[in-house]
Amino acid sequence: MGGVWTFISEQIFGMKWLDQLMNILLTLLGVDLASTFGGALQFFLYDSIKIIILLCVLIFFISYIESFFPPEKTKRVLSKFRGIKGNIVGALLGTVTPFCSCSSIPIFIGFVASGMPIGVTISFLISSPFVDLASFMLLLTMFGPGVAITYMVVGVILAVVGGTIIEKLGYGKYIQDFVKNTKMTDTEVATMSQKARLKLAASKVVETLKKVFLYILIGVGIGSLIHNVIPENVITYVIGNKNPFGPILAAVIGIPIYADIFGTIPIAEALFLKNVPIGTVLTFMMGVTALSAPSIVMLSKVMKKKLLIAFVGIVAIGIILIGYLFNIFGFLIM
Repeated sequence: MGGVWTFISEQIFGMKWLDQLMNILLTLLGVDLASTFGGALQFFLYDSIKIIILLCVLIFFISYIESFFPPEKTKRVLSKFRGIKGNIVGALLGTVTPFCSCSSIPIFIGFVASGMPIGVTISFLISSPFVDLASFMLLLTMFGPGVAITYMVVGVILAVVGGTIIEKLGYGKYIQDFVKNTKMTDTEVATMSQKARLKLAASKVVETLKKVFLYILIGVGIGSLIHNVIPENVITYVIGNKNPFGPILAAVIGIPIYADIFGTIPIAEALFLKNVPIGTVLTFMMGVTALSAPSIVMLSKVMKKKLLIAFVGIVAIGIILIGYLFNIFGFLIM
């Protein structure tokens, strides 16, 4: 059984065959893989092709599943729950719905306008951008099941805690007036045929690839530089074990970056291969995906200052604490 899982992990998810194929092709072309340039080129080609193949396959199957969860149905499910149970359901639904940080915000407006509790909507808003099935599968291929499962679990916990705190503080009143005054009408969710679901899944592959292709290339390009050009002692000094402020710096570096999770993972992989602690890597990923600068700007249009500060502060503190905790206990999941 262990041999079967090893084969699946290495050859199907990890695509080691592609790594070997790139080595053979580049060697035949006369590229010195031991050189800095050759190593960087091999990393770039292998990671780019691997992520694009995995992304297309995963998005197709996941989009098919997510065709059963349109925003209207998500709203109806969430509206049935209140309190901590509602926050948990909101966070869990955020993991199976196909919304990035920027598309989550209009959904958030719709949820608030329909009268749903602020805690539930905040939990959904936190979990939706950076905890989803596609990122889980990519993390599984890059880092293994321990890290992938941990990333999902801590993301959901952070979403539940964040939503609960904001609701207990009574910060639901700090939503911009136009959001509260938005009139929502209940629309009937049409039942899709099997053919329509497959067509939707295929279109989602094309749509997603168009959106993230550039970010994948940029992310892999940065990852190849980190992996092959920047000396390990420099990275270790800045955000490694030698710097006790590593998770804080990872959050500060990650938050201003605007990138999709698929462009962030290759950078995280390169940092991990340079022996950056797993907690610091997770903090960087969460900073990029949960608190990107564009999403904060968009949130400022729908949240008043007190709620925005509370939201950013809770998420930032949460991802930094997660970084420190997993730097200490990370050996348990590796």
